[in-house]
Amino acid sequence: MPKKSFSVFLIVGLLFHLISCQQSQQEITTRMVDKKAIIDSTVIAFEKNLLKNQIDSVFKKHQFNGSVAVFKDSVELYRKDQGFSDFRNQVKIDDRTVFAIGSVSKQFTAVLILLQMEQGKLRLEDKVSKYLHEFQNNTYKNITIHQLLNHTSGLNIMGEKLRFKSGTDFLYSNDGFNALGKIVEKVTGKPFDKNMSELFKKAGMDHSFTGTSFKNTEKKFAGAYLGNGKVYEKVKNMPERLGSKAIGIPAGGVLSTIEDLHQWNNALYSGKILNAETIRKFETKSAERHHPIFGKMGYGYGIMANTGKPDAFFHSGYIKGSPSLNIFYPKTKTSVIILSNIADEEKGKGYIFRPHSEIKRITDDLENTLSSMNEEEQMKM
Repeated sequence: MPKKSFSVFLIVGLLFHLISCQQSQQEITTRMVDKKAIIDSTVIAFEKNLLKNQIDSVFKKHQFNGSVAVFKDSVELYRKDQGFSDFRNQVKIDDRTVFAIGSVSKQFTAVLILLQMEQGKLRLEDKVSKYLHEFQNNTYKNITIHQLLNHTSGLNIMGEKLRFKSGTDFLYSNDGFNALGKIVEKVTGKPFDKNMSELFKKAGMDHSFTGTSFKNTEKKFAGAYLGNGKVYEKVKNMPERLGSKAIGIPAGGVLSTIEDLHQWNNALYSGKILNAETIRKFETKSAERHHPIFGKMGYGYGIMANTGKPDAFFHSGYIKGSPSLNIFYPKTKTSVIILSNIADEEKGKGYIFRPHSEIKRITDDLENTLSSMNEEEQMKM
């Protein structure tokens, strides 16, 4: 065979082999993608079925009045709205109902502080006295912004003595977070409500407000009630009372919906609000809290975290008649949101938060199960 003909033959043969290999690789890749898609869809179906059976049972057992949803990234795994936003007029809760979320609000205030840090307007190590004159006394002068964010300042109520030396222990303080709100106003030159409104917009939250900025034009606000579905008393002056000295907007004055809190979790933990380094500061367990309902946990900046498995960031909230819980599982990008607008205070917080703690136990167990399944699948590969 002439040398030139042999070369052409060789090149054609190599090309044919290369194309055949590529086709085989594509077939293998396709099979792997198909297998993964089948596994994913099977897992989703498993999660949906399990959550429906178990959370529906919680609704029934406790006659839960409120909304519960579970989202895996953008996929809705569970959603149920039950009961009334207005008991007297029998207005049913739906997907547009706005709830008071209590101390879940603290993570928004913490993020506003961290945004100012990213812009160079403050440092977390700064003494609060640099910004607020009420901290410029011998008792409070050494308290730092960091210590207010993770409740280690020793401050309980403004004007009182510190319960311990700043930085040596944990004491949950609403007044500490209201002071953080004042710092935000100081360094931005804008009212706290304005700062919060801009943060909602940045996160894509179209149905969230502060208690002092909400205009009830569409009558979608879930009025807060004490008692139960049969015997109840409406909490007066809601949501305006959230701006009172006893509560405070930065500590517990946000109003939101299931969809908006889902949007918030996705935006926050995916890095759309804060940069990666700042998110790590937000999440880092820099203090330990012994929660009256959820037990021992780590505390970051306005956010709590499981001390064991599974990895979870969460915060509960309570103002009269409105118990809430927002959970995010970072490994699966899963949000669990529980909002309600009635509480039987005579039976205590343990009773009020029983549905919330039972649902968290369900979703914690599910996360651990999925993690084990994933580890077993990895071992087979």
